[in-house]
Amino acid sequence: MAVTSIAKAAGIWAGGLLLGLGLPYLQDLADPHLTSFIGHHPIPDYPFPFPFPKNNKTNAPIDTPFVCDASHRYRTELVSLEPLIIYVHNLISPVEIASLLETAEPKFAPSQVTKYGRQQKTSDRTSSSAGLPRDDPTVMCVLDRTRTFLGTMMRDGWDEMGPPQLVRYSSGQRFNVHHDWFNNPQWASDGSHRRWNRLASFFAILQDNCTGGETHFPFAKVITPTSPRGETIWKGGIVKTSEDEVVRPLWREHEDGGLAFRPVAGNAIFWVNLHANGTGDTRTNHAGLPLDSGQKTAMNIWPRQYYPDE
Repeated sequence: MAVTSIAKAAGIWAGGLLLGLGLPYLQDLADPHLTSFIGHHPIPDYPFPFPFPKNNKTNAPIDTPFVCDASHRYRTELVSLEPLIIYVHNLISPVEIASLLETAEPKFAPSQVTKYGRQQKTSDRTSSSAGLPRDDPTVMCVLDRTRTFLGTMMRDGWDEMGPPQLVRYSSGQRFNVHHDWFNNPQWASDGSHRRWNRLASFFAILQDNCTGGETHFPFAKVITPTSPRGETIWKGGIVKTSEDEVVRPLWREHEDGGLAFRPVAGNAIFWVNLHANGTGDTRTNHAGLPLDSGQKTAMNIWPRQYYPDE
């Protein structure tokens, strides 16, 4: 009991001493210039991990599922009326690009073309291609966006978005002049007697770390030709990133005629393949010009228009 009484007395005495020493300073607590006891260190706006990691090791990052950004915005420019070509800025976001490339990476194989109703290799096309599953979340997101872009060009319940394809070019590779529509419409795969053709095309760039590799439309015409005074026509949003870099337009008039579009990641070219009567428009013939260096990867999206049952 004696020890307990002494301990209590010592505690009371220490508390009184601290209170007495602190009383002269209590009035300063209202002073706005008083230095904070906490200091000017921001409080974290994220939760502390619990339980705390052991041995100073951080937890491995957890992959989060892809979420489609329904508010994603893009911008369009009308480039040609003969044939109809529209340039689309920011059609595909960087997050979507990364996801598409990850899905397609193990699927790339030498590109083929359809001739005489079957797929075959040809020296006209030296790139690599990879098919993408339509039920992939990122693919569905991009297809929904491009379907909305098309508006009433497609008939719900009848026409459909075809399976997309990635195509990759490395140094020296090319795709000579060709068209995306089929000379002979293709049979539907559902066993019906319907046939279809590629109504239009989206060609969206995913990787542009390259030189060369423009997409050339030899028969495309600019909407406003150069005047007799020789003023420079609109070049499609010239961007200069530094004083030393050569300014390059998004598209240009090609020396052999038509228009050539340089690859820019995230941006796309859209054109209409078919005439109103369902036949192919030869003015949409185009080529993937040879790559001088680096690598170009793009995404082909081909909406399908079905013809009535025969």
